[in-house]
Amino acid sequence: MNFKNVMSIKENIHHIKALLPEHVTLVAVSKTKPVEDLLEAYQAGQRIFGENKIQEMVSKYETMPKDIQWHMIGHVQKNKVKYMAPFVSLIHGVDNFKLLEEINKQAQNNHRTIDCLIQIKIATEDSKFGMTPSDATSLLQSDEFSKLKNIRITGLMGMATFTEYENQIKAEFTYLKTVFDKFKIQNSEFKILSMGMSGDYPLAITCGSTMIRIGSSIFGNRNYS
Repeated sequence: MNFKNVMSIKENIHHIKALLPEHVTLVAVSKTKPVEDLLEAYQAGQRIFGENKIQEMVSKYETMPKDIQWHMIGHVQKNKVKYMAPFVSLIHGVDNFKLLEEINKQAQNNHRTIDCLIQIKIATEDSKFGMTPSDATSLLQSDEFSKLKNIRITGLMGMATFTEYENQIKAEFTYLKTVFDKFKIQNSEFKILSMGMSGDYPLAITCGSTMIRIGSSIFGNRNYS
């Protein structure tokens, strides 16, 4: 669904939020979009924005109001964590221990605790990142992980295969929800299941998502020029 052609950013946000259950959080994915578009979303009441490039997020953070929560939703390069560590609210795509170590180190340097989600690979595409559930379990139960005091794992994130086959997407989301429920039994901090984007978020919510990442249905198509 793309309402941008007929509705404003404000109307798109109000339309989507009106359809969301109370327990589902909307992350407005603002990558490639100018600050003017973000401000329109902000004026419509949106306070959570997702970026997939750290430099772009830092630049927007410096310009935008300071009551915004910034979510890093893209693949994270270790050497750039330091730039977002002073302000980032949630890092969605954590898929290895070395990255967690770096986030912990930079959080410590900034006297903060940074919330993170473990990315589980549920898609069939090689281009999608993520850990297996067994690797994630081993990580969370390891002595090395227990020494990281400046991060908090608050849930899981996953990206479904880019396909028109709804049954496949549903199977992947349902699988991730099952994995999430198992982790939740062992981890009281697990509250967030981040899955669902513009093309599949209604299905993701039906399958148990508590956080959706919506870009084009709010802002229109990406600007990759």
